[in-house]
Amino acid sequence: MLKDGAVWALGAMSGTSLDGVDAAMLHTDGLRILDFGTSGYRAYFEGERAVLRAALGRWPGAGLEPALEVIQSAHVELLTQFPGAQLVGFHGQTLAHEPRGRGTHQLGDGAALAQALGKPVVWDFRSADVSLGGEGAPLAPFFHWACARHIGATEPLCFLNLGGVGNLTWVDPRAETPEAEGALLAFDTGPANAPINDLVAERLGLDCDLDGRLARKGRVEDGALELFLDEGFFRKMPPKSLDRDDFSLMLDLVRELSDADAAATMTGMAAAAVMQGMEHCPKPPARVLVTGGGRKNPVMMRMLAAGLDCPVEPVEKAGLDGDMLEAQAFAYLAVRVARGLPTSAPDTTGVAAPVGGGQISRPESVQG
Repeated sequence: MLKDGAVWALGAMSGTSLDGVDAAMLHTDGLRILDFGTSGYRAYFEGERAVLRAALGRWPGAGLEPALEVIQSAHVELLTQFPGAQLVGFHGQTLAHEPRGRGTHQLGDGAALAQALGKPVVWDFRSADVSLGGEGAPLAPFFHWACARHIGATEPLCFLNLGGVGNLTWVDPRAETPEAEGALLAFDTGPANAPINDLVAERLGLDCDLDGRLARKGRVEDGALELFLDEGFFRKMPPKSLDRDDFSLMLDLVRELSDADAAATMTGMAAAAVMQGMEHCPKPPARVLVTGGGRKNPVMMRMLAAGLDCPVEPVEKAGLDGDMLEAQAFAYLAVRVARGLPTSAPDTTGVAAPVGGGQISRPESVQG
């Protein structure tokens, strides 16, 4: 399958914001990005989101069958639309993440998906890293290194993903491989869109604060922001990672505020968490390229631009697709797994040595 070193891989991502499934094609040999292919999106319906939301925080066991059915059916529905894929990278849905405790739990059955698609599926990307002492997250940094090389960057830069949780990747594109010492530093910065989504869902029945319209009308409550930044997570050295609901206290901190002030304050919290995280960069980045839904929130972007000492731009400014970058990342990682290459390293997850995560399921291996 990889005898010429490059394949068209299909990556899928269902994030902690629970909006839906992204899928994207990537032509890669697991080192270079050779071409970007087509992409697609399958939104979760409100009833499906409710099922997934009810499963958040749960570990493997009984009672997760409805959530598994949502995940599998949504992925099959979307991924069958890409007949040219030779290999699939399947992340599943993260329900719980506790790397120093019970481990990490991404709900999804890669073997069943391989059978349904008739293609090899790489999945369970995080478990090997966690079992060897790593955080298991973030996993996109190796792909961010490839993106930096692809766009011709010549000095360090950062990729900032503002999804449900925020994560930052500092990249030195002069490094020859992503696992090389000094090539990367990556870590979760703190909560991003997930608590804002939870706030507007609880108060207004909305999916998100679209375009920051609610936050734009409010003001940041400094006292709540200071209490938020006093959380112990911000004193930890990276690499470090979060579960989606680790900062559930955020809702309590804004409980007495108006809808607009609460949204503005929580947006300010997400931006301030990034600013704190930037202090860990080995060298100041030349620019920060923002991916994920947060880049579409002009209030969030203005806060970041005001607080950071370098240009803050959506990744589209560099010719990349911010909606599909994580899906593309899992296509890239799938090829690396198939080639026996590392997918994480000490400076990205804190694992003791570079490690290749993921297992490969092929259609014939699941036939009865």
